[in-house]
Amino acid sequence: MDPTMPSGADLFVVCKQCGSEVSPYVTECPYCGHRLRRRAPKLPRMHAASRTSSRPRLANMLGRRGRGRRIATDVADAGYGSGRWEGTRPYATIALVFAGAAVWVAWHAWPPLELKLVIAGQLHGDWWKLFGYSVAYGNGIYAFVTLFAIAIFGWLLESRHGPLVVLALFLGASVAGALVALAVYRAPILSGGNAGALALLGAWAAPDLRAARAGRYYDGDLLGAGVIAALLLVLPFAIQPASVTGLDLIGSAASWLAGVCGGLIGLLVGLGLGRLPAAAR
Repeated sequence: MDPTMPSGADLFVVCKQCGSEVSPYVTECPYCGHRLRRRAPKLPRMHAASRTSSRPRLANMLGRRGRGRRIATDVADAGYGSGRWEGTRPYATIALVFAGAAVWVAWHAWPPLELKLVIAGQLHGDWWKLFGYSVAYGNGIYAFVTLFAIAIFGWLLESRHGPLVVLALFLGASVAGALVALAVYRAPILSGGNAGALALLGAWAAPDLRAARAGRYYDGDLLGAGVIAALLLVLPFAIQPASVTGLDLIGSAASWLAGVCGGLIGLLVGLGLGRLPAAAR
């Protein structure tokens, strides 16, 4: 028999006024209104034994909260940004993607535009090509893959560090990649933003790579980022060689060397951002 249940003698009481059997847990008789007692008796504690199990559950909840705080601390210390740019529109990323798409349409509408933007051979004083080539695409597949990568990783990086970081990193990596290619090859042909796209990807993946190496929590998809990075690196060898109007030069429009240089710059910048104080990101 359950010790918390009332005994048989306590199942009811007899009203002295009308002789009716009523519940032992009422103060007045429901039949005649005679007052049986001043206050209702205390109910038995049916779940008294379960109170002892509430402390472990509370401890588990506090433990989960503690782990959540540690995860939040790891995220804040790993270079994921201060959080002030979350929820804002990625204007810099939109501008880069729009510029690439607009130049691709203009190139096919007016082919001589490639001479104004594409780097074909040495610069010979045309310094603006260091910036212009990164938004000039002659191949549709190359344009689609590169602009898709810029849209994804530029948006993700901009939500962490803001538009100025995205613009400076994209343009800086593109210029650095072009200078390296110009220094290595006698007559390189460069067009498109594969160097800038790989820089954005590398800067976004750097905190996750550092967290994975240290065994800490991270929420990014490094496998998907690795597939896109491999695709960007293979594109210069997969697309058809580009020929530039008026010049007898043959080479890939997308430079693998510029892409590798951009990816390394992005990784270094991403690791450097992770060492800044959270308020400065």
